[in-house]
Amino acid sequence: MNIATDATHALMDITSRPPAVFVKGEGSWLWDRDGKRYLDFVQGWAVNCLGHAPAAVADAISRQARQLITPSPAYYNDISIELAVTLTALSGLNRVFFTNSGAEANEGAIKLARKYGALYRNGASEIITFDNSFHGRTLATMSASGKKAFESLFEPKVPGFPKAQLNDMDSVRRHVGPHTVAVMLEPIQGEAGVVPATDQFLRELRSFTREHGLLLVLDEIQTGIGRTGKMFHYQHVGIEPDILTLGKGLGGGVPLAALLATEAVSCFAHGDQGGTFNGSPLMCAAGLAVVREVSSQSFLDGVTATAELLAAALGKLSRQHRLGEVRGRGLLQALALGKPVAPDIAARAFAAGLLVNAPRPDLLRFMPSLTVTEGEIETMIAILRDVLDDVNAGAGSHPRSHERAAAIAATPASG
Repeated sequence: MNIATDATHALMDITSRPPAVFVKGEGSWLWDRDGKRYLDFVQGWAVNCLGHAPAAVADAISRQARQLITPSPAYYNDISIELAVTLTALSGLNRVFFTNSGAEANEGAIKLARKYGALYRNGASEIITFDNSFHGRTLATMSASGKKAFESLFEPKVPGFPKAQLNDMDSVRRHVGPHTVAVMLEPIQGEAGVVPATDQFLRELRSFTREHGLLLVLDEIQTGIGRTGKMFHYQHVGIEPDILTLGKGLGGGVPLAALLATEAVSCFAHGDQGGTFNGSPLMCAAGLAVVREVSSQSFLDGVTATAELLAAALGKLSRQHRLGEVRGRGLLQALALGKPVAPDIAARAFAAGLLVNAPRPDLLRFMPSLTVTEGEIETMIAILRDVLDDVNAGAGSHPRSHERAAAIAATPASG
């Protein structure tokens, strides 16, 4: 089917997008329908953990599609069982409920915590979350989020989510009351600009929740599945949550997420939770392929080594251009710019053949494939350096950026 160049109007207008239309991906690279090549350090917001169109995922989906796509979640299927067993073994948790998105997994976590509160905490239903957090775009997960832009949207919100300050145990204590059942947080706040919870804070929070009989819910939608150099971020800290949510990288590019919980917390009764496509063998086959690849120690060691290269390269770039701090963990990194130029830099980088994310006006976020190479990091830094030179020179259009874009576009597709 030939789609007219102006046919994008058929899509609901929900965000500002550049006019390029992508038609192909391979590893760290994307191609638009005009044949221009782009280096992707966004990867679907940390979704494509093995890069674009990885053979392991494509082969698993192809094989499974010829075998069984879905029998309905009213019945068991062998692939979802195998993936669930694998995830429980890796995580130390006991039960898994598969979903289609991270928001749906977080919605399930909220429901599970409230059901636990109804059964075991005298009806307690409040879940302490954190300012600047992001847990999804369903009405409940937007209510749980501390994102300022959500505050006036879709009122009235779902009540029961008092907001504490990240890395401030006193603020958590102040919000605990007779109606509190859980504390829910991202180990690294991604949308806030890659803001980590400190290891000490996470350990203190785990001790505090245990002491007070509260559940600890970790939203590892973005940090899980090897993103930080461990299979799950909490393994850096030496703690375990009561409830864990996974998404993004779990499917390697397909819509797959998961809600995990301990046996003691897994209190859903029949009919409490479900979903038409949840746990389909087609999606779980992709997830199984991803988990088998990412969970090997040699793969995770490679992520750690590559992450050190990325952080060092961003640090050098920051010093050269007198920018701000580099922060994050593993292959989830941010570069503070010191002034609100991030959207302009991201737009100029896109024109030069590089995808980077600007979650805040003064900050860039980097979420490359876990298989990104040293050479691709060097190329990204070179493009960004040219763009920063353009911005510092006050150039609306600069030969450096255009020369770099032309060089990238001329590189053979196999690169």
